[in-house]
Parts: sequence; structure tokens; C-alpha cells
Amino acid sequence: MKVATSATNTNKFDALRWGVAIILLALLVLGNAYYGSIALPVRVTIMIVVGIVALLIMLSTKKGQVAWQFTREARLELRKVVWPNKQETLQTTAMIAVLVVVTALILWGIDSLYAYIISAIIA
Repeated sequence: MKVATSATNTNKFDALRWGVAIILLALLVLGNAYYGSIALPVRVTIMIVVGIVALLIMLSTKKGQVAWQFTREARLELRKVVWPNKQETLQTTAMIAVLVVVTALILWGIDSLYAYIISAIIA
């Protein structure tokens, strides 16, 4: 019975945390627009600090922790990717460019043929 109450309290606190984080981000945007006369480095510093606080509040929620875990796993998978070297990249780009030109010529030919047929029918 206490487990359900604890989970409910956690959900309520998560909703409260998300609300606080969203309000902080909204205040960040509105404050930046309202206090446009303050020096840019000061505004940027305040934006960074408030943004980090909002991010930390979001990460303290259950969904935030799931998102952080997903980000860590995605970064780990990204390290496993074998990226093409310069030669492979240039060859692939050249092949795609040639295919685009060939496809464009084919479509131009079909369009010209249809235009000729239609003009022959109309005239």
C-alpha cells in the first residue's frame, strides 16, 4: 500500500518539477525579450545559468532520467559507427549527382514528349 502512495507522490512531484522547469524556461524567454537593454554577456550568462537549472530539474524527474539514459546509449552507439573516409564520400556523392542528372534528363524527356503529344492533339 505504501508503494502505491510513494509512486503517486513521485508522479505528483515529477509534474511539479516539470511545471517549475517550464515556468523557468518561459521566464527565460520573456526576460530576455523584456530586458533587451541589459548587456548581452550578462543576459547570456543568466540564460545559461537558468537553462542549466531548468535542465537539472527536468533530469531529476523519471522521464528526464529515461531521456538521459537514452542519450547516453545513443552516444555509445554513435561511437560504434564506421564513418566513410574522404574517397568513399566523394565517390558516393559523385554517383548520386550522376543519378540525379540522369533522372532529371529522363523526366525532362518524358515531359517534352507529353508536351509534344498534347500540342499535337490541341492543334
